[in-house]
Amino acid sequence: MGSHKDLTDSGSTNSTDPLPTPTTRPGRDGLAAILARPARALIALDFDGTLAPIVPNPDQARAHPDALPALAALAPNVASVAVITGRPADVAVRYGGFAGAPGLEHLVVLGHYGAERWDAVSGEVTAPDPHPGVAAVRAELPGLLDRTQGAWIEDKGHAIAVHTRRAADPQGTFDALREPLTDLATRHGLIVEPGRMVLELRPPGMDKGVALSEYVRGLGAESVLYAGDDLGDLPAYAAVDTLRSDGTPGLLVCSGSEEVTELSKKADVVVDGPAGVVRLLRAIADQTG
Repeated sequence: MGSHKDLTDSGSTNSTDPLPTPTTRPGRDGLAAILARPARALIALDFDGTLAPIVPNPDQARAHPDALPALAALAPNVASVAVITGRPADVAVRYGGFAGAPGLEHLVVLGHYGAERWDAVSGEVTAPDPHPGVAAVRAELPGLLDRTQGAWIEDKGHAIAVHTRRAADPQGTFDALREPLTDLATRHGLIVEPGRMVLELRPPGMDKGVALSEYVRGLGAESVLYAGDDLGDLPAYAAVDTLRSDGTPGLLVCSGSEEVTELSKKADVVVDGPAGVVRLLRAIADQTG
């Protein structure tokens, strides 16, 4: 798809950051539509790796320090800002510092790939009952991992993630676990979602693409920006492509990663991780305020 213009890391966010030029015609049309009618635009963002830097222990992940100010500057100008994440919604809210944040009174967080929803207006999470396969996997997984050095389990409630980033050989451990975890998930009616040194076992039927499409329809958005960094964001990218083919302009942003290149190849704009995402949000806020 050609080269991408990056927003490289040059220090803290400021109001002079320029907007990047998307490298594709659909991307340029998407950005133009967002800038022309921001009050009809949806800004949708992944959390880990996009708003929050990737860290060895996911429990220590926190939003980039400039993320809240940038989101608060942008949110009043657009139809909605939504965070779409594989994390439980309440965890993303807590790690993002979103609850009670000035300017984010209408923020929506779609957790567990859209199975959960948190609204800043009410401060409440709505969610379905957990899939029974998750409890079965929760019981069996420790035995399966007994001989795997460095892999560890993150219990997300509606899903179970196995991380390999802290293993002596993170990629080798990831590769070795992929088949047995897929077998385990299949036996209990779950699927495996691979990510950046993580394999997540979760119920089928919901992904970020479904969540994004349903939210766009409910909102009646006339343009959309989606920013992500990992394989789990590919369904959201596909949803934006579908929206664009149906006449809704969209902009695809990759929060750059050397670990995952699939998104950067499909993106209209590549930025330098969460710091670059923050600068992009601030630049859009400056242009639409």
